[in-house]
Amino acid sequence: MISISAIVSAKSAETSDTLAFRPERMNLRQLQSVTDSLMREYRFEEAFDIFTEVSAGADSLESIAIDEMMVQAQNGMNMSGFCSTPVAVAKKRFSIKDFHLFYPLQDYSWRAVPNQLDNSDGKGFVKATYWPDDAESLYWSASDSEGIRNVYRSSFRDTVWTAPELLNEQMTTSSDEIYPMVSPDGKQLFFASKGLYGMGGYDLYVSNWDENLNDWGIPVNMGFPYSSPFDDFLFINTSDGKYSMFASNRECSADSVYIYVLEYDSMPVRKAVDTPEELKALCSLEPEKNPSQIYSGNSGDELGENEEIRQYSKMLVNVRMLRDSIYSFSQSLDRLRNRLSEVSGDEKSSLAAEIISRESQLPKLQDSLLRETRSLQKLELGFLQSGVVIDPEKLQKEAEREAVGSISGFTFTKKNPGKRITIDMLSPEPEFDYTFQILPEGRFAQDNTLPEGLVYQIQLFVISKEATVNQLKGLSPVFERPGTNGRHIYSVGVFRSYKDVLSNLNKVKRLGFKNSVIVSFLDGKPVNVTKARSLEKTIHELFQIRIFPPNGNSLSEQEITNIKAITDSDFSRTLEDGIVSYIIGPFDSREEVSSISSSLKASGITNIRTESAGMSSVKE
Repeated sequence: MISISAIVSAKSAETSDTLAFRPERMNLRQLQSVTDSLMREYRFEEAFDIFTEVSAGADSLESIAIDEMMVQAQNGMNMSGFCSTPVAVAKKRFSIKDFHLFYPLQDYSWRAVPNQLDNSDGKGFVKATYWPDDAESLYWSASDSEGIRNVYRSSFRDTVWTAPELLNEQMTTSSDEIYPMVSPDGKQLFFASKGLYGMGGYDLYVSNWDENLNDWGIPVNMGFPYSSPFDDFLFINTSDGKYSMFASNRECSADSVYIYVLEYDSMPVRKAVDTPEELKALCSLEPEKNPSQIYSGNSGDELGENEEIRQYSKMLVNVRMLRDSIYSFSQSLDRLRNRLSEVSGDEKSSLAAEIISRESQLPKLQDSLLRETRSLQKLELGFLQSGVVIDPEKLQKEAEREAVGSISGFTFTKKNPGKRITIDMLSPEPEFDYTFQILPEGRFAQDNTLPEGLVYQIQLFVISKEATVNQLKGLSPVFERPGTNGRHIYSVGVFRSYKDVLSNLNKVKRLGFKNSVIVSFLDGKPVNVTKARSLEKTIHELFQIRIFPPNGNSLSEQEITNIKAITDSDFSRTLEDGIVSYIIGPFDSREEVSSISSSLKASGITNIRTESAGMSSVKE
């Protein structure tokens, strides 16, 4: 139980009229409910203060859980300093069951789960796998043996798909990653994660393709208003380059999600948002009501001051939208009719009923187009009679530009689900298990390179000829390294502590290796066991962040200010092989580096690399 002091209760009462706090003992679940309510109102600082005061009276297990929640509140506070301000075009609520079908993606490309790639039951947010028929690479989310969702990829090679492989370690966490979507140019990968640097629920992340590494780079939280304390997922940029879209369960019930449509912004300007109210308003992403707020400059002058001309321009928009909708609707009907000849039984009956239903809707759309067209022609006739000269081509271009804004009422068209996935895919080769084991048949290590840091092994024997599998007596993994005079030295296991290696020494000796001994290595080089034991409690790997200025010379004053606001770690400029870079650190953990890297990228500093800064063995 966690004792919530009267001070915390009084503080909470000050900060929220809607949340009922009482000066009594609250368990961890109640505390989480209280702070979740604050964070969903974007009141991260208040939630953080409560965590800070309560953590002092928590036991060790409770403290771990509180620290995790505290980090999310801290992340929300940090990211509120680097918010984007995209223009919202539209937002519409859809059922969680089929919301994905309303994205402007290839028809028949969403494959329902469970399927060959994803055996989930569809109870969460993931309802389908995106797989276009013409795809040469696949990215999808699926559960591992422990039920955690990770992102996998596969490529088409000649006649078969390659075995599924996980993405790199920066994109694979101990929690879920869902809905990976590659940008139309193939240079960005968008996905949602619960396990990376975020503020609770699923946050949206983007990773850029690194040509030098031939791999995806460190994922960056897209920040407010794309990410939020709610669940945000399935982000895409449309292939026509006009829009960005994503789904979220903010502001809606558990059985539905909103799809938000935003104007695409290739160079977002980020700014700080000071109050929870402003942040909540930003994240509501309400479509602009006034087109003049979407387009600055002389757009009003271009359309002219005449109200009839403005009305004419709006009609042009409506006519174009109706024509597009009818064309898309007709194309969808044609595909359904073609598919009707390929199916049979109940599926054919169901498909025929759907075709009849859709055919009944088409005349309504056509009638609406006819009415709009007649109104447009009537206005044109009025212009001719009054001597007003209009430039239809110019007005059409202006109308098309305004159609990107909220006046267009963005048209959502439902796509058709695709057939079940049936593909030939290679099975993944089992990874070599470097865990110390005694098996029916011994195994040599696939790679004799020892990992960095302090490592213990049990040395078995030194012989002049290469050992055979029979000589291993079931031990695995057995490493080989060269000795003197052409001899071969064989050792088993990779142990990180003396206690661990010692507990397995007698197991090895009982197999007949009576002269086996414990040996130790530091960064792959032999080190005296006594020295290793003295280092064991103090040595750990350090990390640093290296930033490469975009102009190759120096960071701007604003970038330097942002860095100092994010971290107070050592910060220096270096010149190596004629290349200028800045180094931040050292840091004690990868988690700290990842958090700071995400904040830096959110502030606009993107050319970042995480690297080792050596080992620390200084006693505290």
